[in-house]
Amino acid sequence: MTQTLAKPDASPAQIAQLSELARDLLASARARGADQCELSLSQSRGLSVTARMGAVETVEYTRDRGLSLTVYFNDRGRGLRKASASSADLSPAGLEATLDQACAIARYTEADPMAGLADAQRMATQIADFDRWHPWDIDADAALALGIACETAGRDADARISNSEGATVDSGESVAVYANSHGFVGSECGTSHSIVCSLIAGTGEGMQRDDWYTLGLSPNDLESPEAVGRQAAERVLRRLDPRRAPTGTFPVLFSAEMARGLLGHLLGAVSGGAQYREASFLLGAVGQRIFPDWFALRERPHVVRGLRSSSYDGEGVATVESNLILGGTLQRYLLDSYSARKLGLTSTGNAGGVFNLEASLGPDDLPALLRGMGRGLYVTELMGQGVNSVTGDYSRGAAGFWVENGQIAYPVDEITIAGNLRQMFLALEAVGCEVDPRSHVRTGPMLIGAMTVAGS
Repeated sequence: MTQTLAKPDASPAQIAQLSELARDLLASARARGADQCELSLSQSRGLSVTARMGAVETVEYTRDRGLSLTVYFNDRGRGLRKASASSADLSPAGLEATLDQACAIARYTEADPMAGLADAQRMATQIADFDRWHPWDIDADAALALGIACETAGRDADARISNSEGATVDSGESVAVYANSHGFVGSECGTSHSIVCSLIAGTGEGMQRDDWYTLGLSPNDLESPEAVGRQAAERVLRRLDPRRAPTGTFPVLFSAEMARGLLGHLLGAVSGGAQYREASFLLGAVGQRIFPDWFALRERPHVVRGLRSSSYDGEGVATVESNLILGGTLQRYLLDSYSARKLGLTSTGNAGGVFNLEASLGPDDLPALLRGMGRGLYVTELMGQGVNSVTGDYSRGAAGFWVENGQIAYPVDEITIAGNLRQMFLALEAVGCEVDPRSHVRTGPMLIGAMTVAGS
């Protein structure tokens, strides 16, 4: 192996060279006796700058590349011995050393009859361009100017804004190739850009902090820096002079950002790993109704300009559009090839997670949801890790706003909300129409009919 990889520039032009290098590495692994092998090669670069109190806080350039290699050796019919090695040194000598290390480690691992590549017939045969490549031609000086404009707009919004944690402008580009010994070679390229501002309002023990950010594949998708700063200011100002919420059982409305976390607990519970380890509050739940019958979750991997669109998963398996929840009923698990074999099932093309999950939305905006809940808690921040993935018991610190007569009455903090996720999912009363677009898990605010709120 004599090929030398060019310096990374995180552009689609690198894909052909990465793909050729991947094929050479696979051939070298097979020549060392590996029965199966797979690898990923990636290159990326980025710029991140932070301005605080109108001055430069940090400037960071990143330039990364890496190899992750896995080899499988057949152990006389008892299964495959698996070993992995990784390296950021993509010189010929570094690549040879990584291959040698992976093959050497495999001699000491236990054979596993479930190990190995995904089935060859499941490999993606068409790889589409989902319009995810939008580099931002911006240097550090220009990025800092945007950060300063963002923070200044926030700090100037109100005299009660007493301090700042800064405004950060990020821009990144990456290309990646996945290949395996089935002959599959897939490539992807993508960009991601963001502006975030974090402000502090009030004084002494009455200080509050909040932030806002905008994120997109293209710089044209971002809100203006000034809009981000003003939104951060509005959010932190509305949190001043919080009170304690009443204690009791009340409806709880999760903001769209917080609702994503609820769906994250669902995804963990229906993952193949949680299922075969029997560490899930939704163990064996396929075919069971776990949400109201009007609720659905659909995975859409092929959305143009989707934040997580891909023709294939982390094992090269073709992704397909399908329902995770339909009519409130769990349709399937999230399986890679290993967990599928452990469960006697078939991979769902979810090695590496979900691709663009979309919740069914109702007709109501946030004011209508507040009117519908009447009296209860609107949660805009969650703290702590009080979630038991085996039992579904849920208890977390929260902050947000108390709602009376369908209107926000006052901010609240230092409260705890508790319930059980399985019961909470069934108690879902509405999903709002206003989606937070800054994630590949897209949902509106979610109203849970009853939870325990511990406040005053």
